[in-house]
Amino acid sequence: MGQSASAAAIPSRRESNRDSHRSKPKSTAAICPMEADDESSEIVNAAYDFISDLPDECLACIFQSLGSRDRKQCSLVCLRWLRIEGQSRHRLSLDAKSDLLPFIPSLFSRFDAVTKLALKCDRRAVSIGDEALALISLRCRNLTRLKLRACRELTDAGMSSFAKNCKALKKLSCGSCTFGAKGMNAVLDNCSALEELSVKRLRGITDGAAGEPIGAGVAAASSLKTICLKELYNGQCFGPLIMGAKNLRTLKLFRCSGDWDKLLQVIAERVTSMVEIHLEKLQVSDVGLAAISNCLDLEILHLVKTPECTNVGLVSVAQRCKLLRKLHIDGWKANRVGDEGLVAVAMSCPNLQELVLIGVNPTRVSLETLASNCPNLERLALCGSDTVGDVEISCIAAKCVALKKLCIKSCPVSDIGLEALASGCPNMVKVKLKKCRGVTAEGADWLRASRPALAVNLDTGETIQDASASDGGANDNNAVELPAALAIQPVFLGIASSSSTGRSTTSFKSRLGLLTGRNFVVCALRRWSSRNNS
Repeated sequence: MGQSASAAAIPSRRESNRDSHRSKPKSTAAICPMEADDESSEIVNAAYDFISDLPDECLACIFQSLGSRDRKQCSLVCLRWLRIEGQSRHRLSLDAKSDLLPFIPSLFSRFDAVTKLALKCDRRAVSIGDEALALISLRCRNLTRLKLRACRELTDAGMSSFAKNCKALKKLSCGSCTFGAKGMNAVLDNCSALEELSVKRLRGITDGAAGEPIGAGVAAASSLKTICLKELYNGQCFGPLIMGAKNLRTLKLFRCSGDWDKLLQVIAERVTSMVEIHLEKLQVSDVGLAAISNCLDLEILHLVKTPECTNVGLVSVAQRCKLLRKLHIDGWKANRVGDEGLVAVAMSCPNLQELVLIGVNPTRVSLETLASNCPNLERLALCGSDTVGDVEISCIAAKCVALKKLCIKSCPVSDIGLEALASGCPNMVKVKLKKCRGVTAEGADWLRASRPALAVNLDTGETIQDASASDGGANDNNAVELPAALAIQPVFLGIASSSSTGRSTTSFKSRLGLLTGRNFVVCALRRWSSRNNS
């Protein structure tokens, strides 16, 4: 009996202790009201909108660090965010159809700080006209960059009114437009800060001797540094502009008709400060190359599919342009540029860092000379060369100590050449092999195993790209392409597009995909906003 009584007493004690532990917090809360105040203050702080205390400038800096999609989603949070996001956006891309005109006042009332504007229209649609461009120029007087694509309704009058209102313009790029020489001259006469001019398929310039030339203007005499002309039937109308650009640094001529030898002679006599010249599918011969050799500061030269250029012209350039760093030659398999010109480059241009040969047939003689005399050669591409085989690759591997990137395409190279790369070129980081029938997958795998740090790409199907990092540009996170109505009333269009999908309407933000978790800042803003809503 005694044991049963004690056994019965034990669980009663445990239950009493358990009850005492459960009742303890209640008694403590009653005795210490300070803890209750702390809990209530935490609840209040959790519901407080801390972003309301954040200055507009700080919020604008956050928006500028976001991508285009996140920025548009942030603008849907509230009216304040919509206003700040619009005022902090400096780059804008619009669909430049004719129906954009009535939205321009409201559009640029929101985006009142735009300095870089792109107006692109589909070729099958009717583009904006002079009235729209003039209205834009009145709203964006601080515009520094303008890109026009297929705006066929623009005339000389519209470009003239734009140039008078946007005198701070630094870069103009126009393609498939129909305004003429008067509009272009108006830009050059009024925009004294213009630094870059790119023109492609400008049909409004009158062809023939009666055509009005493109004059130098105020811009050419002071600030113009880059001129790029593409696919122009009458590109030589820009001759006076090029000759008058005293500070011109870069000249690019792509697929422009006419004989350019005489014009290049006059240009080279008056403009000697050029450091970069691109000639592609142009009627130019050794006479033009001899004129280019007067540019003693030339560092970058591209000769692409200019079959009249031979070793003679390349030798004249090499002997005088001793600062040459990048040389691209597409010989179009005409066999007019070969060892003679390349040896002259090797002997006269010790600073050569990048060499791209397409449709050119160098031999071991020129390759060995390049390797011995160009100690800074880091990037080499050999494409469509019938004379580049295993012997030439072995020479490159043994001699090109500084080489970092090698591209070989459509050359008679085999696995034997890869064996030489395994022990040569100690600074090599990447090898690209494409359409080399003698190279097998086993050979590429063996090279990877022999040099684990070396990236080997075999028959990837990728096009050959310029190895220089300067030719590429980083993506601008602040760029956006908006239809006019969406830019003005994004909230209402966002609701309409979401409701049409038939998804749940319980959460406004989830329907709009607002503030996705791809960015830490966006996540933080989302948490603060949800607390405020709660």
